[in-house]
Amino acid sequence: MKKLTKTVIGGLLACVAASAPIAFASDYPNRPVRFVVPWPPGDLEDILTRIIAEEMSKETGKPATVVNRPGGGAVIGASDVARARPDGLTIGSFVNDLLTLKIMSKSVPWDESTFEPVGIFLDYPFVIATRSDAPYSTIQELAEYSQTNPVSLGHFGYQAGPTAMTFSAAKQLDINFSSDAPFDATDCSVLTNGDADVINTTTQLILPCLKSGEVRVLVSFTSERINLAPEAPMLSEITDITLTTWNGLFVPKGTPTEIKQRIAEIARNALRSEQVKQISETTGAIIYWQGEADSRQRIIEEIELSRELLQYMR
Repeated sequence: MKKLTKTVIGGLLACVAASAPIAFASDYPNRPVRFVVPWPPGDLEDILTRIIAEEMSKETGKPATVVNRPGGGAVIGASDVARARPDGLTIGSFVNDLLTLKIMSKSVPWDESTFEPVGIFLDYPFVIATRSDAPYSTIQELAEYSQTNPVSLGHFGYQAGPTAMTFSAAKQLDINFSSDAPFDATDCSVLTNGDADVINTTTQLILPCLKSGEVRVLVSFTSERINLAPEAPMLSEITDITLTTWNGLFVPKGTPTEIKQRIAEIARNALRSEQVKQISETTGAIIYWQGEADSRQRIIEEIELSRELLQYMR
């Protein structure tokens, strides 16, 4: 009788354990949710992730907050998500090189199976910019000037995709950077304080200086010319670099499908707002929603496209 009782109880416990993720998914979220942005506040991924978090709070009645965990070229924040339980309560807002170049260079404590995409929602208006009073007004003039004059570069770190793209472009265009340095945020002050002569950045971070005319865009890392500087060519127009920089939502591997679908539904709703439309028009950002399956395929394709950039990562 005792043996039978143990067998029945064991069977019941197994059934409960098997059904727990589905039961939890149907009640998602039952606790506060954290969106981890591995960069300082203020850039596009931070602003849009906050809009998604606000939508989650509104739709579910549970608190959803954005936690900024900058440092290590986004490795600190992404590692936080990698260590989290796969329950949808910790969601990473990640730039693409965390899933491609950083894994390929083996410079991070995770691999291609650590995270699962919920969806991609942003193509950054990433640019190379300089002060408007610089003695060059085009990327070609910068290349010529750099042959006989020192030019310093500010970037997001040696393990960041846009940095590798910048070094690759510099080689193809014969730009000689005499020095370079990483910054957590390459904003207006990096240029206006003289910390760097040229920076790779997003238009959001230099928007005040673009509007005032203090800063000029030399080239964009985008799939179409940005509306804030239509005279600036795309990198793909003057080099063989076709990659862009995007951001998406990611969760730890093993997060139930129902939870990922719920997060995606909330994110899509948030990104349809007039506020988001205005952000796109103001900054030149391309904002959309690309689902889990298409996001997986995009990452696979970009891994192949970005292999040659590994030589520029330190």
